[in-house]
Amino acid sequence: MSMDFTLKTYKELLLCLKKLSFSFATFNEFTNNTSGKSIYLRHDVDRLPNNALVLAKLEYSLDIKSTYYFRILNHVFQPEIIKEIKSLGHEIGYHYEDYSLAKGDIKNAVKSFEKNLSNLRDITEINTLCMHGSPLNKWDNRKIWDTIDYHAYGLTLEPYYDINYNEFFYITDTGRKWNNVNINIRDKVKTKFKIKIKSTRHIIKLLKRGEIPNKIIINTHPHRWFEPGLMWFWEVLFQNIKNVIKRGINNVRH
Repeated sequence: MSMDFTLKTYKELLLCLKKLSFSFATFNEFTNNTSGKSIYLRHDVDRLPNNALVLAKLEYSLDIKSTYYFRILNHVFQPEIIKEIKSLGHEIGYHYEDYSLAKGDIKNAVKSFEKNLSNLRDITEINTLCMHGSPLNKWDNRKIWDTIDYHAYGLTLEPYYDINYNEFFYITDTGRKWNNVNINIRDKVKTKFKIKIKSTRHIIKLLKRGEIPNKIIINTHPHRWFEPGLMWFWEVLFQNIKNVIKRGINNVRH
C-alpha cells in the first residue's frame, strides 16, 4: 500500500486539479456565486510552521495560491515564516482560539482577540479568519461571535459562517483521515454531499472520473504532510493516539 499524506501525494493532487482546469483562489477572493471549476485551498497551521512554508513553496512552484490560517501561539506564530508565505502570493488569515484560551471568559476572549488580530496585522494584511477547533477543549471558539461581530473588525469571511457547503464540496484531513466524522470534533459543515473519501489518491481518482463537484474546498493541516521518514511515522503514531481520545469524546457527546 502506498504512503499517504506525503509531499509527493499532495503534489499529485495539485497537478490533477490543474490538469482538470480548476481555478485556484484565496478566501479573500471567495464568492459563493463562482462559476466553472473552482478550488479553494485552506491550510490550518496548528503547529510546525516550517511545514506550512514547504507547502507554500510547493504551491508557488506550480503557480497556485492558497490561504494559510496561523494560530497565535509562540510555537506557531513565526513572523518571518508568515512574511515569506505572504511573499509567495498566498493569503494569511487568523486561526483564532481566543475563547478556549480564555476558558470561556467572554470578556477576556474579546480582549485577546483584538490584541492578537492587531499583532498579526502588524506583520501582514489580514482579511479573513477561521476557527481553531481545539478538539480536546470543551469550549467552542465560535461562541465569541455571540458577543461581537468579526465583520466590525474589517474581516470579510469566516469559512464556517460565510460559505454555502451545498454549493462547495468540503474535504478535510482532520484526524489524518479524509472527512471521517468519528474522529472529527468541530471541523464539520452542513452539506448535501455524501461522498466518501478513502485517501488522497482516491480524491484524485474521483476527480478524474468526474465524481467530485466542480466547486471544492480542501482543508489540510501542514503538520501532517512530510516526505517519508521518521517525522512521517511519528505523525502517524501521534495522530492515532489522539484519534482514540477524539473518538471517545464524540461518543460521550453523542
